[in-house]
Amino acid sequence: MTTHTVTLTGLRAVYGTGTRRVAALDGVTTSFASGTFTAVMGPSGSGKSTLLHCAAGLDSPTEGTVTIDGTRLDDLGEDELTRLRRDRIGFVFQAFNLVSTLTAAQNVELPLRLAGRRPPARDVVAALDAVGLADRAGHRPSELSGGEQQRVAVARALITRPAVVFADEPTGALDSAASRRVLRLLRGLVDDHGQTVVMVTHDPAAAAYADRVLLLADGRVVDELTGEINAGAVAARIAERETAPAETAAGPLW
Repeated sequence: MTTHTVTLTGLRAVYGTGTRRVAALDGVTTSFASGTFTAVMGPSGSGKSTLLHCAAGLDSPTEGTVTIDGTRLDDLGEDELTRLRRDRIGFVFQAFNLVSTLTAAQNVELPLRLAGRRPPARDVVAALDAVGLADRAGHRPSELSGGEQQRVAVARALITRPAVVFADEPTGALDSAASRRVLRLLRGLVDDHGQTVVMVTHDPAAAAYADRVLLLADGRVVDELTGEINAGAVAARIAERETAPAETAAGPLW
């Protein structure tokens, strides 16, 4: 029986009023099965980052529900939501979001420190070792390459052993070699540890690491790829949607 780590039901996110009113999400219903890797793609303004932020409890939807690991986020008070985000959710940002004055090890342990817990040194070393940076534990972000900083961010997302890891364009600021290493790390979380990963990306080559690709347009899920996924298949599906007659009349989706 398939279990779902994250379920989104009727999700709407509306910003502004009157002529400035924008529906960033327009009734999205989908779920992310345990132990799977999903890539979310779409043109700028399609709602993919809004979807990720609402799913992670960083933003609140206007309507609809988000359920993570059996808990509905709208049932939680602010303190409870903060604890759930801290304990059950990992988030990897494109901009790394490391604290410049802290070492790699201190950045990794920061979520637990903020929770009033002091993680065993062996757990911090293990998290850095998992991303190939055990020998860089004492280095500050300015002493690390962009790829190394992103790997520290991945280790930080893993230290609490979250139910789901959300990644927002995690390779957008990296070169191709560093991107591949980060994507292999995310893939390994699924294959080796049975974790759930949801990643927003513009890159078909990055999406090819996923088990499933969701395509968004105008705040809605408009297509889905599963099975054998490769960069060519993803790019071809995007091209099909760009040139479909019904969509051309309303303007390109991508």
